[in-house]
Amino acid sequence: MSAAEGFEGMGKGPGASVGPDASDRAGLAAFYRRALLEDVVPFWLRHGLDREHGGFMTCLDRDGSVLDTDKSIWFQGRAGWMFASLWLTVERREEWLEASRSCVDFIRRHGHADSGKMWFSVTREGRPLRMRRYVFSEAFASMAHAAFARATGDARAAEDAVRAFAFYLRHSFEPGVMPSKLEPTRPSKGLSPLMIGVVTAQELRLHLGEVKVSGRTCTEWIDAFIGEIERDFVKREHRALMEAVGPDGALLDHLDGRTLNPGHAIECAWFIMNEGRLRGDARWVGLGVEILDWMWDRGWDPVHGGLLYFTDVEGKPVQEYWHDMKFWWPHCEAILATLLAWLLTGDERHATRHRMVHEWSFRHFPDPRHGEWFGYLHRDGSVSQPAKGNLFKGPFHLPRMLWQSMRWLEEAASAKDGAVP
Repeated sequence: MSAAEGFEGMGKGPGASVGPDASDRAGLAAFYRRALLEDVVPFWLRHGLDREHGGFMTCLDRDGSVLDTDKSIWFQGRAGWMFASLWLTVERREEWLEASRSCVDFIRRHGHADSGKMWFSVTREGRPLRMRRYVFSEAFASMAHAAFARATGDARAAEDAVRAFAFYLRHSFEPGVMPSKLEPTRPSKGLSPLMIGVVTAQELRLHLGEVKVSGRTCTEWIDAFIGEIERDFVKREHRALMEAVGPDGALLDHLDGRTLNPGHAIECAWFIMNEGRLRGDARWVGLGVEILDWMWDRGWDPVHGGLLYFTDVEGKPVQEYWHDMKFWWPHCEAILATLLAWLLTGDERHATRHRMVHEWSFRHFPDPRHGEWFGYLHRDGSVSQPAKGNLFKGPFHLPRMLWQSMRWLEEAASAKDGAVP
């Protein structure tokens, strides 16, 4: 029996609850609220929170049993931010604030090397295992510290948030600070540092106000990041948002340069739309919607539904062998992006797309037996492997999607014109 046959029926089929469609805003908000508060959050608190050593263990099997006790530091930041955000916006549950505190304390005790750079992974007790080049651990730690500072009034956390973001900025954008993984033969730059910079600055501004970091306010950093994304990564002639380009924005006509990640680009699209929403800037809302339109067309699988993981800007074969798998997180980001686009524009095509990705996701990813979502599906939607978490999957993309969707819908329901305020 194949692995796919062995997992037959997991999280899919006519019995799966997919909830109401986007036209029922109140019902959909309630659906997301139940999934968040009765399924996903309890799963991680019950199985992942390390009550002995602090922080979260995310390498969990289907039933929540621990597969590996090693911890990724970036998930301590992600989980710390998520639980502080729940406490700030949903309900003042002490267990949520204590979960955030556990993550923040773990980062303080075990997150940093002597150089100040954060580890990627450590043992359960916090002994270092791996250092990676990139500094996304610092970005998520900054978000966690900022939200925790607002929740508790912890002045040290506010300082740590600013310090971590400054470290992220320096190592991401100052030439020569972070060594390149490639030889200088074909220089390039990536989308990821810019878009993670946007959302980190948004969170700092939300929780700490217009603090200045490395000479710019949060809003000034957001302006710079979105400006560079639009100037160098948006390719209207190709109807695509690129993942990597040359230093001057040139398209790199090689396998890596042509590779698109539709879900990642769609995540970037809703970051930009949300900034437009917050500022009342119709142009940035329009830019985000434009990216969403392109990357939906690039990523939606016309045969089986769901979002393909990688595609090629010219429609050529993609190098990565998992290119046609369906991962949980791009679907979470597409649910958010299509919902926000619909609420901001009222265009029914976004409601249609939201319904498509919502229904596909809730038919295939949720585990009706043990809760939470499977992370990795084959192209046809069958489960590839049943683990609920690893060093890259934990309490972030899925709870963030449920929480943010719920809040946008509830805000829209309370607004007179039905739009997100």
